[in-house]
Amino acid sequence: MFDFRYHLVSLTAVFLALVIGILVGIGISGRGFVDQAERKRLNREIEQLRTQLGTERERSVTLEQREQAEQDVIETSYPVLVAGRLAAKRIAVLFVGSNDQSFVFAVGQSVRDAGGQVSRSRALRVPIDARAIEKALSGVPALAGYVGDAQLGNLGRDLGRELVQGRETPLWDELSGLLVEEQSGAPLLAADGVVVLRTAVPQQGPTAVFLAGLYSGLATAGVPAVGAEGAAADPSAVPVFARARLSTVDGIETPPGRLALVLLLAGGEPGNYGVARTATDGILPPLEPLPSGG
Repeated sequence: MFDFRYHLVSLTAVFLALVIGILVGIGISGRGFVDQAERKRLNREIEQLRTQLGTERERSVTLEQREQAEQDVIETSYPVLVAGRLAAKRIAVLFVGSNDQSFVFAVGQSVRDAGGQVSRSRALRVPIDARAIEKALSGVPALAGYVGDAQLGNLGRDLGRELVQGRETPLWDELSGLLVEEQSGAPLLAADGVVVLRTAVPQQGPTAVFLAGLYSGLATAGVPAVGAEGAAADPSAVPVFARARLSTVDGIETPPGRLALVLLLAGGEPGNYGVARTATDGILPPLEPLPSGG
């Protein structure tokens, strides 16, 4: 979304490097000056870069103004645009890591603004204790097929699907004591959409395998599934979510991010949305009108 800005930074760096190169060349020259023809050539390059730099600065300012105008419009029209889009829908929320109250509020308020409710929320404890999980599963014959590191991806996938589908949740029932740091809401009713947020640092080894399966399970559970993060996320979880075919939204605490989240949960065009460089599909999904009530 900010290609002009990054291009401007690169261009400025090239400009400075060229000027420094000239100064260094003069400094190391035994006579204190460079060849006249070479000096003319370098001066021409400096002038060309200076002109290009000025042009790119103007384009960057224009881009920033346009983006700010777009966000101002979204913020002003947000209440009207989201009203009724999630009417009577139940949304599940999953944190990979501890609950972040600012994100709890942002997601919950967005869902409520659109007429829905957060029906259940879970915060996963990571990294997982693969050996403890294996021991717990070994004691339940019906779940023994999930035993072993080779099954961690399948285990994560089916836990993701259980979280969305509700009703019978044998894996969550057995493993909540090992996996869940905090939870709320009723697990029995199926969810109409799911939001996942990563608040923990990126994971490695068995936990990474498990989480890849979990994200895949959410993405294939048959309802809109969105990976979300804040504007200051570093490193971003969007590439990980996108590999699992989750739609994504950055800046979830901002009006554009909250609107994008509602549109995706309401069945909008899947993709990667927001204002960060990872938002390859723009700020918002296409804005479809609500069906008429008549």
